[in-house]
Amino acid sequence: MDFDLPESALAVREGVAAVAARYDHAYWSRCEEEHRFPQEVFDDLGSGGWFGLCVPEEYGGGGQGLLELAVANMTLCASGGVAGTFFYVTTPGFGAMTLTRHGSQEQKQRILPGLADGSVQFCLALTEPDAGSNAIEIKTAARRDGDEFVIKGQKVWISNVENADWMVAVTRTIPAAETQQRGLPRTAGFTLFLVDVKQALADGTLSYAPIPKMGSNVLASSQVFFDDVQVPAANVIGEVDAGFGVLWDVLNPERILAAAGGIGTADAALRIACDYAREREVFGRPIGANQGLQFPLAQIKAKTELGRLMTYQAAWLFDQGRPCGNEANVAKLTGAQVGWEAANQAFQTLGGMAYSKEYPVERIFRDARIAKNIPVAEELVLAHIGTQMLGLPKSY
Repeated sequence: MDFDLPESALAVREGVAAVAARYDHAYWSRCEEEHRFPQEVFDDLGSGGWFGLCVPEEYGGGGQGLLELAVANMTLCASGGVAGTFFYVTTPGFGAMTLTRHGSQEQKQRILPGLADGSVQFCLALTEPDAGSNAIEIKTAARRDGDEFVIKGQKVWISNVENADWMVAVTRTIPAAETQQRGLPRTAGFTLFLVDVKQALADGTLSYAPIPKMGSNVLASSQVFFDDVQVPAANVIGEVDAGFGVLWDVLNPERILAAAGGIGTADAALRIACDYAREREVFGRPIGANQGLQFPLAQIKAKTELGRLMTYQAAWLFDQGRPCGNEANVAKLTGAQVGWEAANQAFQTLGGMAYSKEYPVERIFRDARIAKNIPVAEELVLAHIGTQMLGLPKSY
């Protein structure tokens, strides 16, 4: 059993760290304060190929896998740009990973080169106001109209639509109630589409409204409205009515990349807390010498390293084409929890100064909290572990 990261992942960690070092906490805090997309760091990472890691080499990418993406995301977040996890979830995760595994040859040739060089961005439209985490019950519908499909419906909490060139839109081509009437599985009747965001906006058939939120304001999260958006049939990802399998191949990488972001967040928060605890002196000694502060930080460090290993394992399993749902869920749960615990303990370590915008703790604190709810709520992950891994009865 070899626990060494492959050379490819080590090179990614070194390369992303070199880019991230150009952008300090003050940069990320300014972007957050101004609700401004961190275009500079995005462009630097994109032009360096750090978003195209999983794009096959024939399309200009690195020909690597989810493990390298997870390491890249973890490294970026550990630098202090913890909201940068959305970079890796939206464009490489939803875009490059999905098309590489499920796109048609034409789709790959048309879009993957832009994903490889960082000139193309993506978003995913799944969540709906009346469905929430129950994806089976989504109502956004796509109907066939000759060589096109027409999409109508509403999505909510869609991140990065304002920057996206393409959207992976999750629709129902068979309503949920009809699948039951026809004796089909509940997961039948899903179809995923590539929507040209800028064209649909220009046509007036797609619109969005950003949702005011407490953190991660370096990119918006929006309500999205489909008003007869026209999509060529050639833009179906996978097969019509059989998109749920593709969706699972989107959601597992999303959870693994979110886990990596949580671990990177913990690294960033621990570094800030420990630096302060070494330098701040009260009662004639550094506050880090007090076990009341030292032991909680040590406990979080131990949890961070455990979460890192599980994230690596889940990503490795995905790259090997092996089942990874259990590991992805455990990694996501652990990463979100330890990221939040580290941010919370950093707040406690800095005391009143953590409340000041002089330090980045207040930003990391706000950004870390949402990870316990997205991309899947902590309670649903625990329910999966309880029923699928422990064999306990379901509550429904």
